[in-house]
Amino acid sequence: MANTGSQELAQFVRDALASGQDRESIASALAAAGWPDALVADALAAYADVPFPVPVPRPRPYLSAREAFLYLTLFATLYISAFQLGSLLFDLINRAWPDPADPAWQVARQATSMRWAMASIVVAFPVYLFLAHHLSQAMARSPGKRLSAVRRWLTYLTLFIAACVLVGDLITLVHALLSGELTLRFALKVGVVAMITGGIFGWYLWDLRNEERES
Repeated sequence: MANTGSQELAQFVRDALASGQDRESIASALAAAGWPDALVADALAAYADVPFPVPVPRPRPYLSAREAFLYLTLFATLYISAFQLGSLLFDLINRAWPDPADPAWQVARQATSMRWAMASIVVAFPVYLFLAHHLSQAMARSPGKRLSAVRRWLTYLTLFIAACVLVGDLITLVHALLSGELTLRFALKVGVVAMITGGIFGWYLWDLRNEERES
């Protein structure tokens, strides 16, 4: 029933625009009939506001197997790079401010951990930069590629993960303060997590807002 109602609304908006009615009049008539404002706005937004004898549909979000592969690889390499950068900085902090309570085997394992982190960053981060540049150039040539459903889902998923990590980081910091366990080493690690996740969150949030302004 909901799908039928949406189809009827879309057909009504199309017929009204084709008959020469302006968008304000259509929205007012639908609002008077009890249609929710959000549904009316979506139905009107489906057609471009351009001078043409018949309503011109806007491009809709789409799925592409090729772009799914590219964006999955892009965000996977981003996650690997971010995690391993944090691991490397944690190990450097541990070496600069060692904890006498750490066992000898844990101190010795830091060298192996640092090698893995550096190897991962050296491989994954250039791949991320290459794919980001390639996809950015593709969107510059064809702005419709910004409507990729995979791109939008993964971008919002990344924002969600980054926001959860930031909230958890702040909770950990406040807990340490209240417990009187805040040390320089601990504070630096909290700062590393905030810097990495905050940078990712800020960059992709800015990209989405910039896209909305351009739209």
